[in-house]
Amino acid sequence: MFILMIIMIFGTVEAPLFAQQNDFIKEYLERFENSRKYLIAVAEMMPEDKYGFKATQESLSFAENLMHIGYAMDWHSQSLLGGRESRDWNTDTRFKVSNKSKKEIIKIIEETFDETIRFIQQFDIAQFDEELDYFGLNRTKQQIFLLLVDHITHHRGQILVYLRLNGLVPPRYVLYQ
Repeated sequence: MFILMIIMIFGTVEAPLFAQQNDFIKEYLERFENSRKYLIAVAEMMPEDKYGFKATQESLSFAENLMHIGYAMDWHSQSLLGGRESRDWNTDTRFKVSNKSKKEIIKIIEETFDETIRFIQQFDIAQFDEELDYFGLNRTKQQIFLLLVDHITHHRGQILVYLRLNGLVPPRYVLYQ
């Protein structure tokens, strides 16, 4: 009877927590997919001849911001959370703008979103409370998920300004991202 009581108590506490974490992934993926759609719409809107545009000399160009978003998505998901060795920014060429066309850059961003979404779908939510070193700060893996979308939003905000500085009206904001 005692063991049955323990199982019942554990079940009533564990099930809602597990459901909340599953809801987090479901809601996160919905938001992440909307973020993807909006970023791609912004990337499509900028004319290819303006992909080298910088708001200031020390700023990243429009194309560099896109590639930086891709690199950071890859790093946060595959390396920081997934344990894969990090790409070396100085030698890896996937996320370098170099002579990539607008079409090639957008394709890399799309592929990186696909890879990140597959990673998130397979992520073991039992790891959410594990802590990692995030630039000298202890952050849970769940916090890293949130930092990833914040980072995308930060750089997307910069390139939205780049559109305006080039006389373009950004695409209508996609809600819930």
